[in-house]
Amino acid sequence: MTLIAVTRPVSSSLPRCEISFIQREPIDVALARREHAAYEAALAQAGARVVRLPIADELPDATFVEDTALVLDELAVIPVMGAPSRRGETAEVERCLATYRPVVQLTPPATLDGGDVMRADRTIFVGLTARTNRAAVDQLRALAGPHGYEVAPVVPTGCLHLKSACTYLGRGVVLVNPAWIDSSCLRGLELLPVAGEEPFGANARAVGGKLLYAAGFPATQARLEQRGFEVLTVETSELRKAESAVTCLSLVFQA
Repeated sequence: MTLIAVTRPVSSSLPRCEISFIQREPIDVALARREHAAYEAALAQAGARVVRLPIADELPDATFVEDTALVLDELAVIPVMGAPSRRGETAEVERCLATYRPVVQLTPPATLDGGDVMRADRTIFVGLTARTNRAAVDQLRALAGPHGYEVAPVVPTGCLHLKSACTYLGRGVVLVNPAWIDSSCLRGLELLPVAGEEPFGANARAVGGKLLYAAGFPATQARLEQRGFEVLTVETSELRKAESAVTCLSLVFQA
């Protein structure tokens, strides 16, 4: 088995990205690209083989490849993305994933962003947000249920995607900002709360037994390390101006 991490380069049009919950700031594309290159290096350090998709300068958010698909062990699901401006991102991702998995598609009226999906073993938590609706939950349940997955809708608040409020780290542990989600929804899981002064710190990418984690959240990072996780810190401050997080930048799966 090979650990695959699919990424896509930073588009020159990134400063025109979609923004919902943060104030728009100027974005230095060259700096964002250096951060992205360092992120890819960290994926490789964690043991993943990085598969880079072609750049899509006409699609500002294309580097946030996680939103374009959900990759399960048995199949890959291509959504109708919640923001119409982003729907052109999925075609290239679908072509790539078809070499690794059978591919199925959600259909309207379902809308879903992959950032709203948190898989914890055989449970798939789906955030109901401005980008992801109940029709997507129903369709995903019909597709994934026969493979033994439970699909559980949850409602985050105050953030763009579910994975801004919580991410699964492995070992039955969820990193969570309790202010942005009702933690009782995460039944059966150990909850590791972010430091109160670091509300945006609830996002980490589990790769090869390690965690890729954004610099700038030292108190929460200390909690992760105290819990026994090996943390690889990556600088993403410029990319975060596009309302992104560490998980947004890759699709990681075994092939």
